[in-house]
Amino acid sequence: MAPARLLDDGEIRRAVTRIAHEILERNKGADGLALVGIAARGDDLARRLASEITRIEGAKVPVGVLDITFYRDDIGMRAEAPEVHETRIAFDITGKTVVLVDDVLFTGRTIRAAMDALVDF
Repeated sequence: MAPARLLDDGEIRRAVTRIAHEILERNKGADGLALVGIAARGDDLARRLASEITRIEGAKVPVGVLDITFYRDDIGMRAEAPEVHETRIAFDITGKTVVLVDDVLFTGRTIRAAMDALVDF
């Protein structure tokens, strides 16, 4: 059976545009804003959002990637070995409004682990 398609290309583009506008509205622009995508799928979305914010505001927004593998509270419960990714945040987050970006939100465990990892960064 083929996987169900949730959104087509146009719907994804519109969703990214809506999310970018929402981020800009809540931040009152792009000043002091940074996006950090959670590896492995949030980083792609973070880059797309940054590109859209640049298109809308004309301002570059720094984008980083955060690996939370060893911050997850369920790491010992998994049968398979965890897939470790690289954390790449090449800018100072001090004083910035950091938007953590992931592809889904279910229990909140990932975002909690991401906040812990970011604090330790």
